[in-house]
Amino acid sequence: MVHEPEAQDRGQRPGERLARLLRRWWEEAGSAPGGTRPTQQALASRLGIDQTTLSRYLNPKHASTAPLRVVEALHAHLRAPAAELAQARELCRAVLEGNSGQVAVGDGPEPTDAADAAGGTGGTGGTGGHGTSGPPGRYRWVRLALMAAVVVLAFVAGAAVRDQYAPRPPATADGVAAGAVPASGAPLEWPLLMKRKEDQFTRGRALQHLLRAHGYEVKADGFFGNETQDAVMDFQRGNNLPSDGKVGEDTWPELVMPLGRGADGHAVLALQELLHNTGQGGTEVSGEFTAATAEDLRFFQDRHGLRPNGRADVDTWLALLVFQRPPAGAPAYQRSPSPTPSTPA
Repeated sequence: MVHEPEAQDRGQRPGERLARLLRRWWEEAGSAPGGTRPTQQALASRLGIDQTTLSRYLNPKHASTAPLRVVEALHAHLRAPAAELAQARELCRAVLEGNSGQVAVGDGPEPTDAADAAGGTGGTGGTGGHGTSGPPGRYRWVRLALMAAVVVLAFVAGAAVRDQYAPRPPATADGVAAGAVPASGAPLEWPLLMKRKEDQFTRGRALQHLLRAHGYEVKADGFFGNETQDAVMDFQRGNNLPSDGKVGEDTWPELVMPLGRGADGHAVLALQELLHNTGQGGTEVSGEFTAATAEDLRFFQDRHGLRPNGRADVDTWLALLVFQRPPAGAPAYQRSPSPTPSTPA
């Protein structure tokens, strides 16, 4: 891998150096064996920002500089070299300090008005004046105050941006988020699945994987036919639920199960299928709950106001089932041969 000469890098502004570093992380993300470089659209979705903003952060010729939280998130998602995170943080701080210096402190002498506003009627230099402390002392105080104000404003602006892209619902009495809540503020509702001829896509396959995890031999093809309906009704009877063959607010909570690192099987396939289709950039559907699965799940939980513990609980399953992208068809690994209905009506 060929990188730019260090001497040339030193001659660039910190913002340009940071953008080149971030772009290199992205370009080299797929260079490792078995690695896949995410598209900028997918990566931006994971970061909670729009693609245009991300493109600016990765463009050395653009004046927009990535904030520290985005830099750290990019380092984690792109699995960049660990040693380069400290370098990126330092460049980020250098940009902030440079911007603060431009706003708070000029290259020339302080204007007389600033000294007068600080308290006193002395001139801009020399020994004339009525105060006990000379103008240099007043200028130093003004500079420190202005620099402090700039730092506070930068912090407040960063917090506002973070809250804009990562909204969270109110917490419950025990301090834990009360579950994912859409922008309308209304609580989420379990989706209703029932017997239909049409392919029900990701939610349908997730249901069938969960049924298989409970011991039912159904085909996980997304078609809710007689076979799936019979399995649902048998599961409902065994769990003292109304055996109507419909999967909604009563049946889903009994079907889903807690999952974490080390789990495997059809329940994990259901979780990964749902996570893959949330628009975060893609989750490997392997049936094994890996560290990458936990990382993707934590990002989803944090984005939707859930406790980001990387484990699948009832609230996480509910949010995953609700926040699904519009179906476009079967996933790539199922397209050959094409799925066929499992005995639809």
